[in-house]
Amino acid sequence: MEQKEKFMIEALKEAKKAYKKLEIPVGAIIVKDGTIISRAHNVKEERNDTTKHAEIIAIQKASKKLENWRLNDCEMYVTLEPCAMCAGAIIQARIKKVYIGTMDEKTGACGSVLNLLQDYKFNHIVEFEKGVLKEKSEKLLKDFFKELRALKSKK
Repeated sequence: MEQKEKFMIEALKEAKKAYKKLEIPVGAIIVKDGTIISRAHNVKEERNDTTKHAEIIAIQKASKKLENWRLNDCEMYVTLEPCAMCAGAIIQARIKKVYIGTMDEKTGACGSVLNLLQDYKFNHIVEFEKGVLKEKSEKLLKDFFKELRALKSKK
């Protein structure tokens, strides 16, 4: 198993934590020098806070651990393509590379709807790779929304 797949499995574990809380199952981890330095999952519903996406929380935790807002030599693994808010935070944090599980055709900002990471002249360009354990990320999301629709139809 490749290292990127090993780390995406860890992001998927975080996504499953969100799933259990009836949050959209997105998980993110940040890696520096081959070691996970932060992990997070969506808690937007739980906290009633639009900004509580997995990527934002993972960046906050990594910055706290490193005592630096610059995450220059860090990589992020995230199960779903980041939205514009999260892509902006990734750029601002100076993350080196993002590995994405599956793309988000409705709100994705790393190539689906727009590409904030590469199409604009920001002071930092973020490398990214999509499709890492794509099927597992997609299945988790599809299962979640199927279950959510079933729960809502029972009400």
